[in-house]
Amino acid sequence: MMMDLTIELDDRPGALAEMGDALGRAGISVEGGGAWVVGGRGVAHFLIANGEAARVALEAEGIRVTAVREVLVQRLNQEQPGQLGRITRAMAEAGVNIEVLYSDHDNQLILVVDDVATGLAVSEAWTREQREATARPSPA
Repeated sequence: MMMDLTIELDDRPGALAEMGDALGRAGISVEGGGAWVVGGRGVAHFLIANGEAARVALEAEGIRVTAVREVLVQRLNQEQPGQLGRITRAMAEAGVNIEVLYSDHDNQLILVVDDVATGLAVSEAWTREQREATARPSPA
């Protein structure tokens, strides 16, 4: 199961490299994510297959991991405009707050939400609806 790591980094040259080196030494691959400076601190969210192993590797190097969380993985139809709005609207209508959103290396949407169970139900229903819509013949 893929996990999102929330990582705090110093806002200085080399902090992100130290994080990447620590994961590499531990044999852990980053599958997606990103990093930003917010309020003078580095904040990173990275998609990792083994979140706890990544936490251990980073913390051993003095890098602060503030959360390891389950993610929702959603495939969007990139050829159809409005997909992002529709899936995020479906989450909102179900009362699911999206806390983090990014893409993985396979062009899938990664969502970190406040209610994984409800979010998963919404995601699965949305995927079924998309498949059914694609399977329907187009009107002539």
